[in-house]
Amino acid sequence: MRVVTIVGARPQFIKAFAVSRVLREEHEEILVHTGQHYDEKLSDIFFEELGIPEPNYNLGIGSDTHGRQTAAMIEGIEEIVESEDPDVVLLYGDTNSTLAGAIVASKVDPLVAHVEAGLRSYNREMPEEINRVLTDHASDILFPPSKSAAENLEEEGIFEGVHIVGDVMYDSILWAREIAQQESTILDDLGYEEGKFILSTVHRAGNTDDPEKLESILDGLSAASQPVVLPIHPRTKNRLEDHGLWEKATAEINVIEPAGYLDFVRLLDASSQVATDSGGVQKEAFYLDTPCVTLREETEWTETVECGWNVLVGANKEAIADKIADEWKLTTKPSPYGDGTAANEIINILEREFSVKKSS
Repeated sequence: MRVVTIVGARPQFIKAFAVSRVLREEHEEILVHTGQHYDEKLSDIFFEELGIPEPNYNLGIGSDTHGRQTAAMIEGIEEIVESEDPDVVLLYGDTNSTLAGAIVASKVDPLVAHVEAGLRSYNREMPEEINRVLTDHASDILFPPSKSAAENLEEEGIFEGVHIVGDVMYDSILWAREIAQQESTILDDLGYEEGKFILSTVHRAGNTDDPEKLESILDGLSAASQPVVLPIHPRTKNRLEDHGLWEKATAEINVIEPAGYLDFVRLLDASSQVATDSGGVQKEAFYLDTPCVTLREETEWTETVECGWNVLVGANKEAIADKIADEWKLTTKPSPYGDGTAANEIINILEREFSVKKSS
């Protein structure tokens, strides 16, 4: 089986790592990096730390408007799919790279497989939501991470090719947690003790592009009684500078360069809480038993909220300050996203579906 895997952003590198390890045991993989995350700390270091082979193709597209970026990706991916002639095009998550791959592959012969299908925030103002919906409706094989995600697909009339496999990020985090505890020195480097600091990540355009929201988030984080460490996303740094908020951010918060994956996992595992607007970090926190304060009004990972390990506060500084000061009374954590063996399930299903297509 010949598979073209398309990635472009940090969460996709992590998910692809889990699946590629299994896939490459018996099959051929052509890895395409669109360049959507082009910063060394957000891209190259992940391939190095996770042991992912260098991409066969790096389109180097970088940042741009959604339309121009997606269009450039479509053009580049189309040439690759035509020349490589894969049996399967494997997509992850909800980025512009995901949508571009779905558009290209759905118009030609290979099976289109979407890992993390069926997630919905029901906020169409989020570009990621549009990418999720369109990708799911263009895919032949859909891998929702949970029962509720599969139910979302059913509500949209998608019944065929749906396989609940669990979350591949769970596979990755189980490996990374153990390695990070052994190899990462980030706590010593920053002078932090376990359970005595708060981790934060802020990168979504809805928060960073609005100066009032961004300042409100900074004010909420600055009210914490524990130190707050913020690995800075390049776009967030640019917006802080554009909005005249850089000095405010660095005065009260420990703003550091983007962390490598193992260092980030170590920080997340050791922190008392995380405050984030990232979907991936919400899940990682859940898997690492770290309470999560989500800086959004909605989440696609609804199960984490329903069981009390995640709370939605938006960009409201009072709500942020209240929740990071709160003593959480956490209940027993359920396991809605599988048991950490999603990658094996995905490969087994791809083999079966390809065999069916080949014999038909």
